[in-house]
Amino acid sequence: MAAGATSLPQCPDPLPSSSAFDAPVHPIKQLIVSKPSDASVLPILLPAPTLRPLAFRTFTKKHDLTLTSSALQNFATFIGKHCGSGWREEGLAESVLDVAAKTWKKNGGSVIVPGDSEELAALLQNLAKCMIGGRIVDQRSLTRQSSLTFGEGPQGNTVTSEHHAPDEGQSSRGTMTENVEENGYGLHKNEPRVWLKVISAFEQPRLFYNAAKKHFETINTRPSLLPDPSHKTQMFRNRYHLIHQRLLRNDAFQASSVLTSHSRQMQDLLAAKTLSQKAYKITQISNLLGRNGSSHVLLGMLTMSPTGTLTLSDLTGSIVVDIQYARPVPEDGVWFTPGMIVLVEGIYEEQASTVGSGLGEDRGIGGSIGGKFLAFSVGGPPSERRDATLGLIDTERDGLVNSSGGFGWVDFLGVGSERSAGPEMRKLEQQLLYHHKTSTAESKNKIIIMGEVNLDSEKNLQALKKVLSLYAAEPAERVPTAFVLLGNFVQHAVLAGGGSGGSIDYKEYFDSLAAILSEFPTILQMATFIFVPGDNDPWASAFSAGAATILPRRGLPEVLTTRVKRAFALANAEAEKSSGKKGLGEAIWSTNPSRLALFGPVQEIVLFRDNISSRLRRNTLRFANLEPEAEPNQTVRSSPVPEGEKVTEGKRVEGDFVQEIAEPIVPVSKAKASAVTGTTFDSRIARKVIKTVLDQGHLSPFPLSIRPVLWDYGSSLNLYPLPTAIVLMDPESPSFAITYEGCHAMNPGCLVPQAKRGSAQWIEFDVQTKRGKIRETRF
Repeated sequence: MAAGATSLPQCPDPLPSSSAFDAPVHPIKQLIVSKPSDASVLPILLPAPTLRPLAFRTFTKKHDLTLTSSALQNFATFIGKHCGSGWREEGLAESVLDVAAKTWKKNGGSVIVPGDSEELAALLQNLAKCMIGGRIVDQRSLTRQSSLTFGEGPQGNTVTSEHHAPDEGQSSRGTMTENVEENGYGLHKNEPRVWLKVISAFEQPRLFYNAAKKHFETINTRPSLLPDPSHKTQMFRNRYHLIHQRLLRNDAFQASSVLTSHSRQMQDLLAAKTLSQKAYKITQISNLLGRNGSSHVLLGMLTMSPTGTLTLSDLTGSIVVDIQYARPVPEDGVWFTPGMIVLVEGIYEEQASTVGSGLGEDRGIGGSIGGKFLAFSVGGPPSERRDATLGLIDTERDGLVNSSGGFGWVDFLGVGSERSAGPEMRKLEQQLLYHHKTSTAESKNKIIIMGEVNLDSEKNLQALKKVLSLYAAEPAERVPTAFVLLGNFVQHAVLAGGGSGGSIDYKEYFDSLAAILSEFPTILQMATFIFVPGDNDPWASAFSAGAATILPRRGLPEVLTTRVKRAFALANAEAEKSSGKKGLGEAIWSTNPSRLALFGPVQEIVLFRDNISSRLRRNTLRFANLEPEAEPNQTVRSSPVPEGEKVTEGKRVEGDFVQEIAEPIVPVSKAKASAVTGTTFDSRIARKVIKTVLDQGHLSPFPLSIRPVLWDYGSSLNLYPLPTAIVLMDPESPSFAITYEGCHAMNPGCLVPQAKRGSAQWIEFDVQTKRGKIRETRF
């Protein structure tokens, strides 16, 4: 090399220019990809009869396939080898069977699955390649295996399909992620608010319970406002089937099989111990014939016959019920009205005389059973916790929760089922909510709930402005996730000749709301505002004049809320101009009722606006020998905590209820602080409302003549499984925040209570703790 010439940097492994004709001087190092280490699984010997119930439920009832004995033995051997001892507790076997059934049907397999077929052997072989630690980690690669496509071509080669249907689990698992990408929130994936989805009652999947298959199925018929009359019957049948299957899984209705598998002496010993643990047995009404004087437990719907007598009806018939000696269970703890499905315990009495034929006699005309049922006790069906319905199991491993059994594969909200999307969404929830336990993270994961926001009242506008100013004073990182505003948005019915005027006046009310919201651009850029209408809001109020409207009802008309949308658009445009990121704020005009899904199926919050407490009091049954309800002014609590209750960390615990104590933001006097905690009367009314609604598993357990319901959308009112939280906005009921059977029920009450002038009241729901607290401030 000549002097002064600059030397080129040497490449560690240079290729000669003649590499195409000769071998390189230095061999090229190949990249070795290490295979992930499999989690150790201890194989077990799994008998085929032990696996038969699970295989029958998955293959036959869910996928309409039939397993031969040899095929069942092959699956038992495969699951015992690759899933080990966790095949039942961790739900590994159910996952393997479900994926195998989907793959078999997707590739055109026959209805009967033979055990000696090459297709089944290839399926199990490819399943083993996609499993790590007993779990299927890559279902998409499973569908790409060419050996899983059945049938051979003329050359003996396997015929492959070019178009594969997307896997159900993968499609449901990616639902929330696709929505985030479509809305342009990809840059904000670390924000919990982008994983919040509002589901209207008309978008919720229409499901019904198939009693024959013991599984939920989708209603494929097109919904209509004027459907066939059979849809009305099907709506009530579905309610009955949901409660009946829920009771059959309850321990109180499951007879013990221990006595049939022991000797005579052991039977006598166990019988003496289980006398107090008697299992109840539900009797159909049609089976009462010829059993005069016998004691039974009936499950049916309370109805009023054309003659004005109280009757109980189930799927087999109806019978007159005499409640003159009956006692409610619990006493003064729940309401019973016509239209509710209840449990009645008593004695059947046949009609003694056979002379005469009048409509007022209980002779068994028109499907009813002759005689009457003398009731001794009437109670609601016990509710079922959400984790029991979905089959959630705490594995105590990294704080994660797995799903096994139950209805974990059912997608109730259209955001993915618990078995498919739940594990990944729970990991995301753990990462975004629980791994950042700072003051900022704890404050921004809030949902602010305000009720009865009357925009035609100057005091309500001042109270709303005061509440927004409290959260606007915080840094931008601490802005709540969402603000929920529930109607009525006017004091009187619009378009019905009331004092709130017509559509022009109504639009002006929301224009004034837009002017207030524009004063807080930080909140508009970071939070989601959800509006749920009431009975006084259009367009339904034009026909009902403020009375009970048909459920579910549509959201507010867009033509009347354009100014509010413009305020959000301007705030987001300003945020994008200043920071270069699209704002997250938006206004959603949802239905009544509606649901919030946070992190897919992990958290479900029901929003419902209804004067349900007054409707329950007007239509409730009156039982004899019961003390009358005390008036609010006669129940002043003499001590801060009544007997039988305890207060721990701002919570009052009594029985199955856990009640949150209100916390005012602005310090108030001791007299007002005691009033915030509520009196005995208010606490009892709140618990009766919650227990009545959640035990019925329905938002409107009334006859259609009292609260009309669209027949084809009746499933949107079901509370099954129980939601994580429910907001029952009732201005005629006291404010409360109570937990019952794992479901946190809240009522924010009116934004400006009539009994507390100059104060604003709302609920602050913590997404992380899944609990709400009543807040108060002066304005």
